[in-house]
Amino acid sequence: MDLRKLKTLVDLVSESNISELEITEAEGKVRIVKAAPVGAAMPPYMVPMSAPAASAAVLEAAPVAAPAAPATAAPPAGKIIKSPMVGTFYRASAPGAKPFVEIGDSVKQGQPVCIVEAMKILNEIESEVDGVVKQVLVENGQPVEYGQALFELE
Repeated sequence: MDLRKLKTLVDLVSESNISELEITEAEGKVRIVKAAPVGAAMPPYMVPMSAPAASAAVLEAAPVAAPAAPATAAPPAGKIIKSPMVGTFYRASAPGAKPFVEIGDSVKQGQPVCIVEAMKILNEIESEVDGVVKQVLVENGQPVEYGQALFELE
């Protein structure tokens, strides 16, 4: 991967709401992770996943932590509300606002239960089933994957 392509990818990540980007090509794999802001905005840093030819172009290398072993918890047994997209999960419409649903709340089909932000667009996620919220499976502000379970309903 050439230096111009890496610079373009770093710029895209820093200017967007994406917190992490991983690219795999024939020459190797590159992972760009945006650091959490500490007062002022910080530029993203890149972590080489293998030794690509452009390893000298890596701006700042950081050790890659091994993925955490998944907990051996039983899968949710009730009805599940899943994320229809990749993005950032928010329980409320604004910081400090009351969450859409709490544990123990009744939920009707079509009722908004959360927001998933993708590419600076706030998408209200609606329940596809009726039920009572038994468990919130994702922390507020955490990234979610397509098809990831967000809520368990009874």
